[in-house]
Amino acid sequence: MHWIVFFSVVAAALAVDLGFVGRKDGVVSTRTAYAWSAVWVSLGLGFSGLVYLWYGGEAAQQYLAGYLIEESLSIDNLFVFLLVFGSLGIALNHQRKVLFWGILGAIVMRGGFIVAGVGLITRFEWIVYFFGALLVYTAYRLVRSHGVHVDPEKNPMVRFARRLFPVAADYRGHNFHVRRAGKVFITPLAIALVAVESADIVFAVDSVPAVLAISNITFVVFTSNIAAILGLRSLYFALAGSLQRFEYLSWGLAVVLAFVGVKMLISHWVHIPILVSLGVIVVAVGAAVIVSLLLTRGAGPDAEAREAAGREDLATGEAEETPAVVGGSRQDPETAGREIV
Repeated sequence: MHWIVFFSVVAAALAVDLGFVGRKDGVVSTRTAYAWSAVWVSLGLGFSGLVYLWYGGEAAQQYLAGYLIEESLSIDNLFVFLLVFGSLGIALNHQRKVLFWGILGAIVMRGGFIVAGVGLITRFEWIVYFFGALLVYTAYRLVRSHGVHVDPEKNPMVRFARRLFPVAADYRGHNFHVRRAGKVFITPLAIALVAVESADIVFAVDSVPAVLAISNITFVVFTSNIAAILGLRSLYFALAGSLQRFEYLSWGLAVVLAFVGVKMLISHWVHIPILVSLGVIVVAVGAAVIVSLLLTRGAGPDAEAREAAGREDLATGEAEETPAVVGGSRQDPETAGREIV
């Protein structure tokens, strides 16, 4: 019954979102994107009330902690979306379709990751220490490298797709495939979808263990994950022009990952209350965002012009080829952090 309610809410919200916001050839204004981001966040946070009724107060706190972790880490995905679309020249009015199908695919993949993760922890107690060490190492890499490099052309799944089908590189429509001279060609939109899906697999390796450090209830882990990623499309269109302002976000994410990693490593000996976990997540990410916005507010007299130009580039599918970062300063690809290839 609980699963039916959750998926019914998700399906209804997606239908309204796609039908209302997806009109006008998929072009989404910043105001509309912010409004829908608020709707998704409200639904995500509000669902904790149902978790409370069904599973109790502690499970509701676990849900909120898992939701906040996933929502924070999902900002990494926004940078990847921006860079993938820019490198492939995907126009703004076609990006929404890629993100819609990409997030549906992510729901299926995350479900598999979560079921497998909960099963492994239940069957093999030692796997908790492996997940904990993985999260601490990921935090270390975020601090050391302060960035993520994205190169779709080096992506193994993209290269495999290119070997399977020829690519209509000059196609600028909204289809994932076209027929030419009796042959099936995939389009840049299909390549972008493959790149987005493979990037989510990489990020799930971090985010799913992080939430498993908070709860081992499959329903709580799954719903908190999915509730967070469902609003990514709207959040992307709301923040696409100003993502580079989150200069120090990676430091906050590193603190969160390190904390939950250590929490897993010492879980056999020390129990950290869920409210402490919630506090660490809110303070670490909140401080990183506030510091980033304050320090980049006076970045230069043309900062607003650059932000407006960023949204214009998205609308035309033209983006400057620059080294990619997530929550950090621009840097050479050779020194970038978690590489999404």
